[in-house]
Amino acid sequence: MTSSWRRSVFLLWLQPISVVFQVTANGVGLLDPGAESNCVEKGAKVDLPFWLAHGLLTLDQTVSINVPPCFTQKTRKEIQADAACVDLRVRCPYFYELGCKIVPLVTNKSIGLFLRYAFTSRYKEILSKSHSSSVMTVPKFVPRLTREESRGKQNISFLFESARDSMTAFKKWRVGGVRMQKASILGRKRKTKLPDGPSTS
Repeated sequence: MTSSWRRSVFLLWLQPISVVFQVTANGVGLLDPGAESNCVEKGAKVDLPFWLAHGLLTLDQTVSINVPPCFTQKTRKEIQADAACVDLRVRCPYFYELGCKIVPLVTNKSIGLFLRYAFTSRYKEILSKSHSSSVMTVPKFVPRLTREESRGKQNISFLFESARDSMTAFKKWRVGGVRMQKASILGRKRKTKLPDGPSTS
């Protein structure tokens, strides 16, 4: 679990991010494949690993970060149309984690609301499919899940597995599992003594 988590964090920070240099940077021409000299000119648009883009932004505002394509209006419209059909794994394997880290770094603050909408919409679909699909089949949407959504046995969604297991356990209980029994103390009848009132005679 720990090694898997470390690997996920490592891969998240390697995600390519588009940045725009706000200053001319000398000695880093290798970062820009189109650079003719050993410097990156002001205004140059370059793809950098997220760890480097984050460092350059937070250190001295050397770059500004562009909103990644997976959070653009096109993706938002697709998710609003049918969240479960959108292949987020292809767009960005670490969609939610990257989104949470991007929010404070860009001017577009609606990404947070979009992440919540995407997660809740897909979460409902995962639960719905897990309750309606047979134990032996895996729905078509499972390969479209992000790394966060598909952390479980055999790379199948943990949420999907848990929901399907709970439904299986419920059906088993319904057919003839252990029933709830009334506690013995509740079965005893107690005589209630009425309080003595004032005499009417």
